[in-house]
Amino acid sequence: MLVFAISDKGGTGRSVTSSNIVYRRALRGNDVCYLDFDFGSPTAGAIFNVSTAERGTDRGGMHSYLQEKVAEPYRVDVWTSSDRSALRGKPPGAGQLVLLPGDSSGGEFPTVPSVVQQCVRLFLRLDEEFDLCLVDLSAGRSYAADMVLAATARPELAAIPFRWLVYHRWTRQHIIAAAGLVYERRGLLDVGAAHGHDKRRLAEQIRFVRTAVVEPSSPDLSALRSTQLAWLDECNRDLHELAGRNRVGRTAMLGKVPLDPVLQWREQIIVDEDVYASQIANEGTTRAFDDLATKIFDERAWEGL
Repeated sequence: MLVFAISDKGGTGRSVTSSNIVYRRALRGNDVCYLDFDFGSPTAGAIFNVSTAERGTDRGGMHSYLQEKVAEPYRVDVWTSSDRSALRGKPPGAGQLVLLPGDSSGGEFPTVPSVVQQCVRLFLRLDEEFDLCLVDLSAGRSYAADMVLAATARPELAAIPFRWLVYHRWTRQHIIAAAGLVYERRGLLDVGAAHGHDKRRLAEQIRFVRTAVVEPSSPDLSALRSTQLAWLDECNRDLHELAGRNRVGRTAMLGKVPLDPVLQWREQIIVDEDVYASQIANEGTTRAFDDLATKIFDERAWEGL
C-alpha cells in the first residue's frame, strides 16, 4: 500500500507523526519504508537519528533517482544505521524499517513525463517488497504532490491501493488551510482530476489527521483558572464547528495526536522506554500512533463519507 502524507503548512507534525506510524507498523512485523519526498527540506533522517542522512544524502537520494541521475536510490536500514540505541537493532518479530532519503541540498523540481514515469517504476518496485510505503511530501501545492497524483493516475499503478493523510494542527488557520489544500481550486481533488483521477473515488482515499491537540478536559490543564478553562472549551467548540463546515470534521478524520512535550522539543520516534522507563513521553501519544497505524489498513475507517 502507498500512503501519501501532506499538509498545507509547515510545523504540523506531518513528518514526525508519519515516522512514528511506520515505526509502529514495523514493530507489528510489517515491512515498511519511508520515502522522503519533502524535496525542499529532506530531513527525515534526523527523526530516525540517522546522522549520515539527517539532511539528506549525497549518495544518490530521491532527487537523483527521480531525475535519472542514478540507477538505484540510496536506502538506509534504520535498524542497523540509527545512532539511537533504542532504535538500533531489529526487535524480535519486527519487519524491515527502511528510509529512502532525499538528496542533500536538494530542492523542488518540476513534474515532467520522465520524472512521473520514474516515480511509477519506483512505486511498482517498492510495493512488491514492502507492505507499506509512506511518502512524505513537501507542504502545500508542491511539485511533489503533483508528481504522485500524476503517477497514481497511471494505469500501471491501478492495482496498488493508495491513501492520503492530510495533517493539520487544531487551530483556525490550519483547519482552513487543510480544507483548502483538498477542496479548493488547484487542491488535491482538482489537480488529481486533471491527471485523470475520478474525483469522488480520490476523495474517499483522503483523511485528515489532527496534531498537537489539547483537550480542554486534559489533566495537564488542571492548573489553569476556571475562566481560562471555560474559554478553551468555547474555542474547542468553535473549532469543531469550523471543521465541520469545511469538511474536515469527525467523519473525515482518521485520528488525532495529543500535544506531547517530547515532540514539541525534539522530533523523534517515541519508543516504549520513553513512556515506561524514562517516562518523558505520554502513553496517550503512543496509543494515538498505534491507532493511526491500525486505521491505515482498516477498511472500515475508509468507507465512503
